[in-house]
Amino acid sequence: MIPRWLELSSERSCLVVGPRRAGKTTLLRNLFADLPYLTLDDYDLLRLARSDPKKLVRMVGERGILDEVQRVPELLVAVKYGIDELGQTILMTGSSSLGLTSAGSETLAGRIDLHECSAFCWGEEEGPPSHRSLHMPPDPLAVVEANRRLDSFMVFGGFPEVVLEPDSPGKSRVLRNYRNTYFTRDLLLLANINNADAMLALLAYLSVSTGTPLDVSNAARESGISYPTTRKYLNVLLASRLVFKLYGYQYGPAKRYTRAAKYYFSDMGIYEATTVPLSPGQRLEAFVVSELEKRRKLGALACDNLFYYRSAAGAEIDVIIEEPELLTAVEIKHTRRPVSRDTRRLREFRAQAAEKPRRAVLLYPGEEAGELDGVEILPVGHLWRSL
Repeated sequence: MIPRWLELSSERSCLVVGPRRAGKTTLLRNLFADLPYLTLDDYDLLRLARSDPKKLVRMVGERGILDEVQRVPELLVAVKYGIDELGQTILMTGSSSLGLTSAGSETLAGRIDLHECSAFCWGEEEGPPSHRSLHMPPDPLAVVEANRRLDSFMVFGGFPEVVLEPDSPGKSRVLRNYRNTYFTRDLLLLANINNADAMLALLAYLSVSTGTPLDVSNAARESGISYPTTRKYLNVLLASRLVFKLYGYQYGPAKRYTRAAKYYFSDMGIYEATTVPLSPGQRLEAFVVSELEKRRKLGALACDNLFYYRSAAGAEIDVIIEEPELLTAVEIKHTRRPVSRDTRRLREFRAQAAEKPRRAVLLYPGEEAGELDGVEILPVGHLWRSL
């Protein structure tokens, strides 16, 4: 097993959520190999979970692992009883938060820790993180090595089985299988929907529209499905952790979650699985944004969400990271040599009146770090092995 950057303890109950095949089960079973393990992928146990959930929870024992609990969200009520009345410590996984988030918040608030297990961060398979993301000058030799690996990871992403495949045909084969099973069939069964072609069409549309605010009406029209169905499928994709949103920072806090958001896939392999080509700029942006989101979920960024920014004149900044003591604006440029015009939006944003310090960072696929017009310039390779 490749050690993960996600730290877990067997001393406290938890729920580990993340997309299928991201390595949740492998992580728990290897970290806590001595604990009893029950999975609702076992049909007999699935039936028992539905007919007698308290009995199933007792089978876990004083401390144990309960896998794929999203199949029976009501099971969390029995888990609460086990934790409160029997003193159990239960480590759970869920491939989707459909039904789990609400059930968990109502029954298990304060009793369990919620962890996100994404596909590998870029460089995670190489060992422990070597530095903090965006916060130190990169090692020039490490950046050179990272750039050698960049093109492959931007195409195939970080799902563990994909990373472990030795060649590109093998990686593509695994992702095609994911598309035909976990990205479509499993989602349809989980959400009780039956139009696989519509789901694939929506996935393709999300690929094409990467980097632009999503208009649900347009997505429905282009995907050939109704507006309500499109919203339902988007919610399923979000709950499955295959997709995440960036909200507009320019809107006030009360409006951010109701205005147009940008949708990104949580790992680059999902783009490859859709077989929809991306422009070089789209691919680089999607890669950086997804890698920052993975690190946010691991707690490396002290914020609940990432944002994008659009000025009244329509100028955009790719990522806004709002932490308690610092506001960081990140622009992603597909250029080998940044010039002053590439930093203009960052300079304008940083110059605005603000309640907390503002920092401006430009990421580009080169090798040199430095400063331009007061903006920090960092190679994208700086993200490799960073947390």
